[in-house]
Parts: sequence; structure tokens; C-alpha cells
Amino acid sequence: MKVLYLAWPDPESRQWYPVGKLTSEAGIYRFVYTKGATISNNFIPFGSMRDLHEVYRSPDLLPLFANRLISKKRPEYRDFLRWLDLREDEADPLVVLARTEGVRETDSLTVFPCPERDLDGKYVVHFFSHGLRYLPSEARIRISKLHSGERLYLMPDPQNPHDGYAIALRTDDPATIVGYCPRYISRDFLEILENSPDSVEVCVKRVNAEAPIQLRLLCTLMADWLENFKPCSSDIYTELSHDKESTSAHTPLNIYPV
Repeated sequence: MKVLYLAWPDPESRQWYPVGKLTSEAGIYRFVYTKGATISNNFIPFGSMRDLHEVYRSPDLLPLFANRLISKKRPEYRDFLRWLDLREDEADPLVVLARTEGVRETDSLTVFPCPERDLDGKYVVHFFSHGLRYLPSEARIRISKLHSGERLYLMPDPQNPHDGYAIALRTDDPATIVGYCPRYISRDFLEILENSPDSVEVCVKRVNAEAPIQLRLLCTLMADWLENFKPCSSDIYTELSHDKESTSAHTPLNIYPV
């Protein structure tokens, strides 16, 4: 069962909190709020989903998330899947949301997956490099010349004024910063770097020269799955609802548009 979290930025503190959890099982989508939604007094529930302790289920993807997907009828849909390095039979809505982070120009919400072990027991995550729009033109030119499989390197940036857990991505020769790791996985990466640095390998998955800048550089990180490593296990990820039963045990509930 794939698990996605919805991150919300507090407009005052600029801190990001996981405020919701989306899953899909047996053809039913399930959304619940998490304890991250209770930390800031600035958080407002989404649309008609006003009760923080309710479970929201639907056979259709909830509008809050469906509105973050490109329509299959759009002429650029096949190009879009190619930029994500996905085949049409792999383009499950939750997979697409995990790869794109569900970014929209109309809000600041982000969707991210809870990491899972791959079939070889490794930590593997695909992500788009962040912050490209703020890089100098020389860096963008360097990105355009990257090729699939090229090695990249992680550079922790603890003095970053916006995020003390920031990690930059750089090339080898010439050494050039080509963006940053997404916030939602930077703490994982730092933990892995500290405990198993020799197992970490970051490489270029795709360079999409014609894509929007947020989909320009797709990367892959692979590392050993650390013993006792439990991503998304801190208190703020805990469901506020006490309903822990499988969605298949319930009658599907349609919710109002959000």
C-alpha cells in the first residue's frame, strides 16, 4: 500500500509540517489528518474536510489531489510521463503525485511519499532537483549537459538561512551546484550519510531540456537501508483519526469536493 503525505508550510514560521496522509487500498482512497496539522494555529482544514479527526474515503481520488494531476487528454501527457520516466502502465495517480510532489502554482502544498525498501532491501528514491530557478546561468548550462547515469554528490548546507537541513547537489568535474534535495527527504539523506556514507550513490536519471524547470533534472539516490531505520515515524506523522482498519472493511464514502 503506497503512502503519501501532504506537507503544508506555515506562512509565519516558514516551517513545513506533514498535515495529512493519503493511501489507496482495494480501489478506495483514504485521507486523514496527522498531528502535524495541530502544531500551528495558522493551519486551516481543506475545503469540506473540516473535521481533523474524521476519515475521508472515496472510490475517486479526492479533488484536493486530483487537481494536482495533468489530464490524460492533454496533448503533452505523453511528454509529461517521459519527463517523469514512467510508462503509461506505471502512471498510477499516487505514483505520479509522488514523483511530481503535486506542485501547483495556486498554493504551496507538497505531496511526498513515505520511503519504502526496494526488492533488494535498499533505500531508493527518485526526486527532481529543487531550486533550479535560483541558480546562475552557468549552472543551468551545466545541467543541460548532464547525461543519464552521471554521478552527483551530496553537499550538506547547515548554514543555509532558510533550512538548516538543506543538501545541495553538485557535479564532479567541474564541480557545480545543480540544485538541492527536496526538504521532505533531506533529513533521511543526512542520517544515511552519517551512518552509511559509502553506500550512498546519487545519479542523474533524466535531463528534460524542454520541460518546466521544476521537472528539469530527475535524480535517483540509492543507499543501504539502515538497521532500525523508520522513515515518517515521528509523532507529527501520527494519524489524528483512531480508525486504523483496512479501507476494504468499510463501505466507500463519497466526500464533497474540496
